Amino acid sequence: MKKPFRFNVGFIIHEDVGYSHDFPFAFDELTLDDLELTNFEGIASVGKTPQGLILQADFSAETTLECVRCLTSFEHALNWSFTELYAFDKRSETESGLFLPDDAHLDLAELIRDYALLEIPISPVHDDACKGLCPECGQNLNNKDCGHRPEQSDSPFAKLKDLL
Repeated sequence: MKKPFRFNVGFIIHEDVGYSHDFPFAFDELTLDDLELTNFEGIASVGKTPQGLILQADFSAETTLECVRCLTSFEHALNWSFTELYAFDKRSETESGLFLPDDAHLDLAELIRDYALLEIPISPVHDDACKGLCPECGQNLNNKDCGHRPEQSDSPFAKLKDLL
């Protein structure tokens, strides 16, 4: 499928202000540039306002991330929503700068990808109790304790740790 998020909204332009139409989406697997998603589903609701077409979208999917502590891959659930206005003209332009295209076809792929990326944690961890990797031998400490212990620090601040 070339452009799975491209759809025609031309019929909405001719409706009364307040009219809206829902566009459902569901994909088992989906790739948006460098973002791979599974179990993708959601709905885009497009409504007519005096200024333009208002898009209200709710989506959910899963993506594979790598734990920053132990480097294990895991599935992470994403849920995101956004609202954008596709303005009819310059007077109604919003911060996002979206205008209704001349052919009245919206393509949400870039918006969906951008908002999904905002939901991915900067430092993903598969479990809050993850012990990470041994800094000496690289053993995954969640699977087995290698017996290595961190050496005492010669930092002048090491004594402060005892106060905690």
